[in-house]
Amino acid sequence: MMVSQSKMVKLQKHKIMNKNILKEIENGKYKNHYLIYNRKSTDEPDSQKNSIQYQKTENGKYSINNHLKIAPISIKGFCADGVISEKHSGFKEDLTITFTDDGQVQYKIDRPKFQKMAQFLNKRLLKGVVILCWDRVSRNKADDTLIRKLMKQGIDFRFTYADYDKTSSGALHMDIDGMFAEHHSRVTSEKVKLTTRNLRDQGICTYRAPIGYINTGDKLEKPFDAEREPIIREAFKKYSTGDWSIPDLTKWCNEQGLTTFPMRRPRTEDEMLAEEEDVVEIKPTSRPVNTSLIHRMLNNRFYTGRILGNNNEWIISISHEALVDNETFEKVRKNLQNKRVSIRYTDKLVYPYRAFARCGDCNRAYCPYKKKGKVYFGARCQTDCSNKLKSISTDFIEEKLGEKIKNLYFTKKEKEEIDSRTHSDLNRFEDKRKKEIDQLERQKKKIREDLDYLRTNKLSLLKTGAYSPEELIEEENKLDGQLEKVQNQESISDRAISEVVKDLLKLSELLENGSIYWDYANTEEREQIAKIIFSELFVSENSVDFKLKTGFKPFETRISTLGELYPI
Repeated sequence: MMVSQSKMVKLQKHKIMNKNILKEIENGKYKNHYLIYNRKSTDEPDSQKNSIQYQKTENGKYSINNHLKIAPISIKGFCADGVISEKHSGFKEDLTITFTDDGQVQYKIDRPKFQKMAQFLNKRLLKGVVILCWDRVSRNKADDTLIRKLMKQGIDFRFTYADYDKTSSGALHMDIDGMFAEHHSRVTSEKVKLTTRNLRDQGICTYRAPIGYINTGDKLEKPFDAEREPIIREAFKKYSTGDWSIPDLTKWCNEQGLTTFPMRRPRTEDEMLAEEEDVVEIKPTSRPVNTSLIHRMLNNRFYTGRILGNNNEWIISISHEALVDNETFEKVRKNLQNKRVSIRYTDKLVYPYRAFARCGDCNRAYCPYKKKGKVYFGARCQTDCSNKLKSISTDFIEEKLGEKIKNLYFTKKEKEEIDSRTHSDLNRFEDKRKKEIDQLERQKKKIREDLDYLRTNKLSLLKTGAYSPEELIEEENKLDGQLEKVQNQESISDRAISEVVKDLLKLSELLENGSIYWDYANTEEREQIAKIIFSELFVSENSVDFKLKTGFKPFETRISTLGELYPI
């Protein structure tokens, strides 16, 4: 507790100091002073010239020799004694731009310290800045434009390794340095990408090896982790038997002492902006494995001695050896595909209406559970689901089903309407049906003639080159398919409308009897009736909707025209 209090006091002091210094800067106290800007590029390997310490030394000497007053300001997360040190890419830039209504163009600067420095300079709160050379301040055109605009405003940019006079020759010199700085970053990026591709083509692992191997820093050497390798090898064997679930295997791995490889946690924003002397070392830590890691591990073909190539194909690796043989790995993959639930749930308890009800908003299934001897159904909806009805009972489902079934058959009035319309419109529909049958017969005749010609003249068609053997077979199959389609349409149209109406009325009578039977049936019998008529039930806070099976859909919308009863 004492430690946290001391940290709070220290943070409070920093806030007060930063506030006072910013107030002094805004009041113009340092208008005749300079800042020193040092940047260590993350685009290229370490070198003495580009190190922060080297830049500090050279820029400090330049400031003393040229009698430049460095602002004695220290702001946490920005500068120390007027010296800004930043580790960031100067080549990468945010491509998002914004156009305002008054004609301004806005874009984001990814470097936080450079952005803060540019704000101070733009307000004329400082006289200028000292930088080692052009490529330390920018390697992209967007930041180039910003720096040049500040220069035109009279901000004094001093470069330790270059002197740009205010002439056309000086401007050309600046253009060349900016162009070569950007070109150097592009070349570096291309070399890294090309080298990586070439190494992967050779089977060399260019990325971090998973748990069970040691990342030595050498791409050609990814040896086994002696502590973790035996546990992982045994885990693959166990899961290949098909008797283990992912949660059970994860528990076993933790019991055996399997942990992740020691890793440093991500740095906080304050830690990323801290000066080199204030950087606190983050110690690597190991963590217990979880189900997600075990699932990824069992799916990773890296353990068979392969690496992921340039075209997302797995190729033989020369950087590491196989920890699992191909046969075991394929068994594991097969078990992962076939077993989507834990083994303890393979023998599911028999509950009525299982997998029948779904949430009407997010489509999550209501799963059965027992409470005080009664069966209920609960849904684990998505976080943004608007349905507040998370639990329903069996009685609720049966009540809604019963109400729906009682409204599915035709009433006496509807039957009389169907009977009268059938007699009045029968001749018209019969004429239409006959015309369709005649049209289908003509289509069949045409297709059969084409098939006969194709089969009779097969040899001559091949000799003349009108068809290749593959094209001939394809054309024949195409005609056979067309003939089958027409025959299916003919079988549908061959039914008279009177027969369709008769079957529909018969189904209505059965549904009416089923409604009566529903009132006296038990839960198991009601489930059988429901699954004959309905496919799914959708529940939401304000409504209950049902999805009828295809044969019962005419009863859902009733009869608006007689033609709806007859498939045309």
